[in-house]
Amino acid sequence: MDVISSRAFVCFLALLALVFAIVSPPVEAQSSASSPAPAPVSDGTSIDQGIAYVLMLVALVLTYLIHPLDASSSSYTFF
Repeated sequence: MDVISSRAFVCFLALLALVFAIVSPPVEAQSSASSPAPAPVSDGTSIDQGIAYVLMLVALVLTYLIHPLDASSSSYTFF
């Protein structure tokens, strides 16, 4: 078998496997098709906590950016 034809054959098999993987449904989806949907995992508190962390980070960054502006030393550089 020639090198080019073996590469083409391997590419063809890879493409065929990719198409088969996309078209065929997953195994666990077939076995649990009759079971009900799972309950939601988040009750909203994790979203609120994430928003609070982002706001605290913004406040921290603003504090460190504004603090050099009101420093009494004139030799302090901004960065």
